[in-house]
Amino acid sequence: MKILVLNAGSSSVKFQLFNMQDNSVLASGLIEQISEPMSRIRMKYQDSTGIEQVVEQTLPISDHHDALRKMSALLIESGVIHNLNELDGIGHRVVQGGASFQAPAMVDEYVMSEIERLIPLAPLHNPGHLSGMKVSVEQSPSVPQVAIFDTAFHSTLPKYAYMYALPYKYYDELKIRRYGFHGTSHRYVVKEAARYLKQDIHTLNAITLHLGNGASVAAIENGKSVDTSMGLTPLEGLVMGTRSGDIDPAILFYLARKRGLTLDELDHMLNKESGLKGICGSNDMREISRLAHEGNEQAQLARDMFNYRLKKYIGAYSAVLGRVDCIVFTGGIGENDSETRKESCSRLENLGIKIDAERNALRSSGIMQISTDDSAVKVLVIPTNEELEIAVETMEMIEKHC
Repeated sequence: MKILVLNAGSSSVKFQLFNMQDNSVLASGLIEQISEPMSRIRMKYQDSTGIEQVVEQTLPISDHHDALRKMSALLIESGVIHNLNELDGIGHRVVQGGASFQAPAMVDEYVMSEIERLIPLAPLHNPGHLSGMKVSVEQSPSVPQVAIFDTAFHSTLPKYAYMYALPYKYYDELKIRRYGFHGTSHRYVVKEAARYLKQDIHTLNAITLHLGNGASVAAIENGKSVDTSMGLTPLEGLVMGTRSGDIDPAILFYLARKRGLTLDELDHMLNKESGLKGICGSNDMREISRLAHEGNEQAQLARDMFNYRLKKYIGAYSAVLGRVDCIVFTGGIGENDSETRKESCSRLENLGIKIDAERNALRSSGIMQISTDDSAVKVLVIPTNEELEIAVETMEMIEKHC
């Protein structure tokens, strides 16, 4: 069974083609700078002899329709497929499913209309997802297509966890509530943790930390999300690459009055100019670490703030869960930054968390335990694979409905 996974953004399309017999990647690629004067395509694939090949092109690509046509042409020219209609399914990543979608959904007119209706909750993401979906359905009408929602994994949050203490009418009328994001990643790594620990996922309590330019934490009880750090949008929660995370909302009123900032300017500042970048000028943790080790005080401050916020959430979610079987670090920072893992777990021995310094300093492409053998809470590093999780969920939906 061949499943194509599409992640269409406002000006880019990421794709991976999986052979679901062994979960191997037949081809993967990125088309970026769509609609700009010159766009870029990069695709990797296995040729007939099993050798990895790379294709790179720079050319004008006018829109998503053009981008997906170029993608299908490259897949056919490489010999990976003969045409898109031979695919067994296409899985589409969708950031915001709101309260409408608590599970994957077969793509049809209703599903696309609901995704369009939810654009105000994800104005930067859902329009691109919808464009990619419409073009894909048009180009491959005989292929079953499935929408996989980042928010669906967090649909199990209890009402007292997802509600905000605002006038209730805003929930009734506008559905303002916590939705959470990175759900595909949190779901994937908790399943991998259960497999690694040889524990039934329905009895597993975990704290999962997806740490990249965007970052979130989830509290998972008996395999289900019961709380998560991101909220109505991906802005809430941890200190991130360019996002502020948790702040006192009155700061916005103060800045509006003192600096005359408009709503759009405040939105841009919180989402694009804050977080690590706002503190030290960079949102790349590798660069920040280098600067901190060279004595840059603002870079060190940015690291300290990032790790401190993580520690606070680990402590809070330990209280929420009562019993924690494991903590999982994933994402670019979670998988590669040993200092972040060490600092965010330091002084948490009273919660049963003990990091083994030697294990934590190692690098591995697979699952790695970095806690001591006598640590009551297992601390794991698990590489995430959101695309594979989307492919698996797509295959399961197609087998169930087709």
